[in-house]
Amino acid sequence: MDAVTPHRVDARGLLCPLPVIRLQDAAKTLPPNSLVELIGTDPGILNDVPAWCRINGHQILESREENGEFHVLLKLGE
Repeated sequence: MDAVTPHRVDARGLLCPLPVIRLQDAAKTLPPNSLVELIGTDPGILNDVPAWCRINGHQILESREENGEFHVLLKLGE
């Protein structure tokens, strides 16, 4: 992976399904192969985002919890 800065989607304070909706809206505006980092406080994103990625052909590169926030880094598919 190159040193491209990912597009950041801030979904802190939002509950399901809003983090995925924010992510989907951002994905519509970005070209294929873009890196996107979703940051949220709802632990449900650790299940919801991988499911959304499988359905839409995107790839999870990393997911982690940091200081009570959940970070999911993904690469947009075609």
